[in-house]
Amino acid sequence: MTGPAVLAIDAGNSKTDVALVAGSGELLAWVRGGGFQPHGAKLPAAIGLLADLVAAAVRQAGLNPARKPEAQRVSAFLAHCDLPIEQEILQRAVEAQKWAPAVTVDNDTFAILRAGVDVPYGVAVVCGGGMNCVARGPDGRVARWPALGRRSGDWGGGEWLGEEVLWWAVRDEDGRGPRTLLREAVARRYGMADVASVCVGFHLGHLPEERLHELVPVLFEVAGRGDAVAVSLVERLGDEVAAWAGAAIGRLDWDGVSVPVVLGGGVLTGRDARLMARIGKGLPGVDVRVLDAPPIVGSALHGLDRLGGTSEAVERRLRAGFATRRPSFL
Repeated sequence: MTGPAVLAIDAGNSKTDVALVAGSGELLAWVRGGGFQPHGAKLPAAIGLLADLVAAAVRQAGLNPARKPEAQRVSAFLAHCDLPIEQEILQRAVEAQKWAPAVTVDNDTFAILRAGVDVPYGVAVVCGGGMNCVARGPDGRVARWPALGRRSGDWGGGEWLGEEVLWWAVRDEDGRGPRTLLREAVARRYGMADVASVCVGFHLGHLPEERLHELVPVLFEVAGRGDAVAVSLVERLGDEVAAWAGAAIGRLDWDGVSVPVVLGGGVLTGRDARLMARIGKGLPGVDVRVLDAPPIVGSALHGLDRLGGTSEAVERRLRAGFATRRPSFL
């Protein structure tokens, strides 16, 4: 068996993937664990999660766990790696693990971009737990945003949409807002008598905050029934995605090439028809595509690119490996 060339990491809010890949594009190991939350005092635990997943991948690949380094290059694309200071902290933390002599650490949206294109440029918009956008032009220049939530001008993401759904549902129930089918749908989703009980459940911690994500499919289902409030939220999200991608396109010089825009994250990869139509309306004539590969593919390809370029045959082998295999769960 060929030894690992790349230790690929894709760490998001809800899940973390780690893979070992040979220079030939062969997928040697692929494991999955929980979400990556590295802020402040949580950093040691977040790096510990990565270390446990790397150790599991080494075992799965049949390698000697005492062997160091595990690969020629680490290609780690991480959530919460938005600001230069965050990138610096995470770079040092990953380098300290001595998994490889060369280490790249950057925001996880770049993995989505590379996984969604076969050219070295394009735009990626992610909508999962939160939202973000990055772009890389044909000349290598990059456009990116802080992506810190409402305070940095953002709107959208699973948690945000859940809050919006709850806000409109409770205002219908208490008389402060318009009638919406979200009211009954929210109470039904959590098995409670009314929306007020749902709000109290979240406030007291009986419902954990991560369960707000469960209201995203509720939103799309109710919008599909023509509810005006739900439709307005879905259309606003589509407008936000299009606005972010359009701003990214406007920031860079594309030298006349067609710009691929990759949509990633669970909210967008669900391919809701109304949402996709709204995004397309805001980006007329643009090559908009929904990511159909796991983002870890982009992490692995980036690492192979940095090791001297990725041939079409190697990229095909790598993509086929991930398409025909499922990760082991830690």
